[in-house]
Amino acid sequence: MQSATATPVDPRPDSRLLDWYEREAADLPWRRTRDPYAIWLAEVMLQQTQVNTVIPYYERFLRRFPDIASLAAADLDEVLKLWEGLGYYSRARNLQRAARQVMQEHGGFLPRRAAELQKLPGIGRYSAGAIASIAFAEAAPVLDGNVMRVFARLTDLDEDITRSATQRKLWALAQDWLHPTRPGAWNQALMELGRRVCRPRQPDCPRCPLQKGCLARDRGRQNELPRRRPRPERPHHDLVVALLRNAQGEILIQRRPEDGLLGGLWTFPGGRAMAEDASLEAALQRCLRETLALAVRPGTALAPVQHGFTHFRITLHAWECALVCGPEESRSPETAWVQPEELGAYSFGGAERALIANWLTAATRGSATPR
Repeated sequence: MQSATATPVDPRPDSRLLDWYEREAADLPWRRTRDPYAIWLAEVMLQQTQVNTVIPYYERFLRRFPDIASLAAADLDEVLKLWEGLGYYSRARNLQRAARQVMQEHGGFLPRRAAELQKLPGIGRYSAGAIASIAFAEAAPVLDGNVMRVFARLTDLDEDITRSATQRKLWALAQDWLHPTRPGAWNQALMELGRRVCRPRQPDCPRCPLQKGCLARDRGRQNELPRRRPRPERPHHDLVVALLRNAQGEILIQRRPEDGLLGGLWTFPGGRAMAEDASLEAALQRCLRETLALAVRPGTALAPVQHGFTHFRITLHAWECALVCGPEESRSPETAWVQPEELGAYSFGGAERALIANWLTAATRGSATPR
């Protein structure tokens, strides 16, 4: 493959990109405000999440937490419940941690400079550049997946964009090409172009305002770029959980550690099946003995739930269980006994939400007993 050595036409001088953005920019709620907090919230939610998915979450979140102070003062359970279904829950935890830090160290006002923003939990170089340029007009560049794709095609970059050396080149290009007087609009225009026109597959080159001077298009390589190393196959794990009832008909749930996967959310007691377990039921009994000193007798099995995370896949297996022995009345902060109809008030991961829905549906058909 031929690698580009020439430089594409600089897209800035005739304002093609900004003119296109002013005509074509989607009407999104975070573009109707100059509130730095609202812009920050949008940038966090948009990380690895589609725009159409984000909009209702963004609007609900702002209604409940309209400013940094209200978010900082909130209970984490409520924050996570509002985030439920959006995924990547560390974003929500870091958002609240950062809000509390802003209240304590900055008098409730978000720092105006990208370098200062990066000192807050959950704000990296890209997010800091986006917030600083859009909310405060700082000349700070951005480089997300959409912008990397645009730059790789403009320059016909035949290098793996996941490599640190390549990303340093792209950051330098983002800084060099940054619009000197309208950095926020420029950065949003680049991201919009990558999302709507310079798409990962089937880029709409005839609609692109930068098609003149795009080296990949000139050489017919736009569908080959950007380059990235193949993703390894995701491993699979079997997880086992108990729907354990007490004499009052309550279900035992357990809070996940905040520093782990789905941290701060609730789940059902259980764990991961191991190769040495004689069966999935035996794995469940072992996990409950080890984690909560509970002895259980698995009963009715529920339909397994398949779920995918970024780096692995799981099958969640669940049983209605009877308690043989153990501390039935445990009320530690990490566990709670709740009625089935109260489960909706707690924040669960996607697999557990599907499990609960299946269980309640089965109950209406008489094959389970969540009364």
